[in-house]
Amino acid sequence: MTSGQSGEDQERWRLLLDAVATMAAGLSLDELLTRIVDIAGDLAGARYVALGVLGSSRERRLGLFVTKGISEEEAARIGETPRGRGVLGLLIDHPEPVRLHDITAHPQSYGFPANHPPMHSFLGVPVMTGEKVFGNLYLSEKIGGGDFTAADEEILIALAAAAGVAIENARLHEEAARRERWLDARAEITAVLMGDTDRATALQLVVDRARDIAEADLAWILMGPEPDFLDVEVLAGSRPDPADLCTPEASRAVRSGVPLVVETSGIEGLGPAVLVPLTGAVPDAPGEEDSVGVLALAWRPANAERAHEVDLAVAREFAEQVALAIRLARNREDRERLAVYADRDRIGRDLHDIVIQRLFAIGLRLQGGLKWTKDQRLHERIDEAVDEIDQTIRDIRRTIFELAASPQSGDLQTRVTKLADRAASALKFRPTLAFEGPIRLSVTPQLGQEVLAVLGETLSNTARHAHASEVSIELSAGQELVLRVRDNGVGVPVDAVESGLANIRRRAAALGGTCTVTGVEPSGTSVEWCVPLG
Repeated sequence: MTSGQSGEDQERWRLLLDAVATMAAGLSLDELLTRIVDIAGDLAGARYVALGVLGSSRERRLGLFVTKGISEEEAARIGETPRGRGVLGLLIDHPEPVRLHDITAHPQSYGFPANHPPMHSFLGVPVMTGEKVFGNLYLSEKIGGGDFTAADEEILIALAAAAGVAIENARLHEEAARRERWLDARAEITAVLMGDTDRATALQLVVDRARDIAEADLAWILMGPEPDFLDVEVLAGSRPDPADLCTPEASRAVRSGVPLVVETSGIEGLGPAVLVPLTGAVPDAPGEEDSVGVLALAWRPANAERAHEVDLAVAREFAEQVALAIRLARNREDRERLAVYADRDRIGRDLHDIVIQRLFAIGLRLQGGLKWTKDQRLHERIDEAVDEIDQTIRDIRRTIFELAASPQSGDLQTRVTKLADRAASALKFRPTLAFEGPIRLSVTPQLGQEVLAVLGETLSNTARHAHASEVSIELSAGQELVLRVRDNGVGVPVDAVESGLANIRRRAAALGGTCTVTGVEPSGTSVEWCVPLG
């Protein structure tokens, strides 16, 4: 302040000094922005004040607009907030103060939308944080009439400089707080994964915490044996079709091992997404890394700016810790599973060597006793009992096969079950399943892929054309592998074009098998796909 300044000007400068002191009082960033707008209006005597904050996208448009002088009802009638075109964009492209007698007369003026209050006098000042433009202060309609003065411009420039420092400090404080929350979440999740909690519950905690910290609208984890074969393990937020979440970008992030930001997630109702691979060092293999999946976060278009606020380095450290904890948890589960398998093996041997042999001996003794009686009814009852013993032996043998396989492995039986579960969303009901024979042990991975492709095509055709209310899936393994899918729909028209069915037939023929499509009484279709085993 100089000796030549008026008492009014000196009072305004004192007000500015007091305001700067309050801006450094540890306000949150949102509170600080509102405080800056209030101070600017008081210092320059403006009826309308706005602070336009630049977004993080490459377009350099306004991502946030904090206002004073316009009520919530007026803002609702006006509609969408400005994005930084016209005179407002002039300060974005050329961050220098602008003072106008009539904003509507400026060559770059776009005019105002409907229901917007009239504005004429205008003062705009950029708000800088270091060398970077954070946003701009916009003031309109000098209280008492007239134009904004050079003194107004000078004091607003000083306010913008102080605001830039305060904003930078508030941002650093929020970033530090967010980093601390990521670190706390890492510690919590590691403790949970290393405890007695099952892995699905622990992974749900991961996505819940990540979504909360990043303020995302949706978070999910994809995992799978290969980058191109990922499945949704858990998700938090809205409930889109899981198939829409297995995007090519997710596979690319897993292959590269590098976090990926995409401006358009490709998921209905959502905008940008951040994909962080769950990658880290392999225990007991120094220097080696691999990916167990990907942690994905997505935001609605209205919240797109939050995607660019995610610190990818911190998110990657979080994901690495989660990946390591997942591997250690898997190792613990493998040890526990081996103990279970050893016990299953003992039970299987006892069933085969003791129970089945005793049942077989009982059946022989019953049949041998038939020669001691000529009572036809007794003959029939003994034959029925022997048949039931034979069926019991078959059931026990099937149980032995089941004991020999992992219920959580990626075998054909498990994958067929998952495929049937996914088909339920298209069919509007879940198909019934039946398995017979040593499917888990006798079907190679290559043949399993063929079966899954055939089943997927058949269920897809059923969902699109059959209008069925019941579908049954039967898969049996003996000398041949037989897949049978039946429905109670409208049947296959005589003049139907066999595109999907032709593919199924070709797959069977290539493996030396057959595919038969027949009608079912009173209505429906049966598709039987049969190929030799061995």
